[in-house]
Amino acid sequence: MRSSNPVFSRRGFSRDNGYAGFNAQPQAGSPVAGNPYAQGTTNPYATNPYAPADTQPGAEAAVRGNVMTIDDVVTRTAITLGTVVLTAMFSWFLLPVDEGNLGRSYGIAIGAALVAMVLALVQSFKNKPVPALILAYAAFEGVFLGVISSAVSTYIADGAVSQAVLGTMAVFAGVLIAYKMRWIRVNRRFAGFVGAAAIGFVLLMAVNLLFAVFGGGDGLGLRSGALGILFGVIGVILGACFLALDFKQVEDGLTYGAPREESWLAAFGLTLTLVWIYLEMLRLVSILSGDD
Repeated sequence: MRSSNPVFSRRGFSRDNGYAGFNAQPQAGSPVAGNPYAQGTTNPYATNPYAPADTQPGAEAAVRGNVMTIDDVVTRTAITLGTVVLTAMFSWFLLPVDEGNLGRSYGIAIGAALVAMVLALVQSFKNKPVPALILAYAAFEGVFLGVISSAVSTYIADGAVSQAVLGTMAVFAGVLIAYKMRWIRVNRRFAGFVGAAAIGFVLLMAVNLLFAVFGGGDGLGLRSGALGILFGVIGVILGACFLALDFKQVEDGLTYGAPREESWLAAFGLTLTLVWIYLEMLRLVSILSGDD
């Protein structure tokens, strides 16, 4: 599993086309069917200390102590998100967005965002999670979010940040409930559609940004007014789809005995997705507040 982020990695999705659920099990009569941690009749982890080894006495007990659990996922996610929140709070107070410091604060925020993007890409292409890399990404992302949130709260709407946070939490809870109730069908076709939609969305936003930089104004107008609201809603829906994919990847890891270290990848993917949803929510609230 290269990354928990559905945009960067497809590993972790079962080969079946059934409904997703936290209690999914491998198909009967085929111990490797749908198992992303098994290839053919052998386990790719069989050569490392996390995998079962029938020739080693007491191997199963050792494996159980190194298999990813839901507690591992929750703990790592809390640490990663906590890092984002703490650095966001520090940057909010240490990088003021008043007229005298606005340029400097924005410059630091943009630099932090670029560093966070590079760190996220580096981790996404690594075969194994690097906790220090993931936490560094979270820290730099937090700096960016803190400055942007402070600016929106100061110049657009005082309650925008709290509304965006509540909206993000509502989306997370809604998708989690829908996933557990098996109302969301997560399979390879779903993953492919979401990945393609996300790439198209990001490219379109990049084109809009280029037009804004070189042509002035709001570019193609995709981030303001009625079109901005429409694309903001699309962004939130894509974020909800990312969450479903993240939940599915976590489920696969739990079901098929992924190594404990991969809980960091789950935390990384969930953090990326929640940051995406928060930014889209913040943009939506800003547009709607500006229209009042």
